[in-house]
Amino acid sequence: MRISKVIISSLATAALLLTVSAVPATAAPSPKSYKNCAELNKVYPHGVGKSGARDRTSGKPVTNFKVSNTLYSYNDGGAKRHLGERDLDRDNDGIACEKL
Repeated sequence: MRISKVIISSLATAALLLTVSAVPATAAPSPKSYKNCAELNKVYPHGVGKSGARDRTSGKPVTNFKVSNTLYSYNDGGAKRHLGERDLDRDNDGIACEKL
């Protein structure tokens, strides 16, 4: 009888720990169109690019930008699907507001 109480108690504790640890610590910002690169770089310091994008530069290319096709589309100005969308990828390399 005592062993079954210990087992039940252990399983209940494990289930509780798994439930608590499944909640993310911080939520990612929802995709939005930023007014300018200074605003975007406050949240994404190295810029935002679509998957497969490569920085076109004669110097050292930026490789540590946030990869998100959705977020990039909100800030590239191409489709103008979103109200207030800006064109923050002026060199059209697939990365908006890139910087080292």
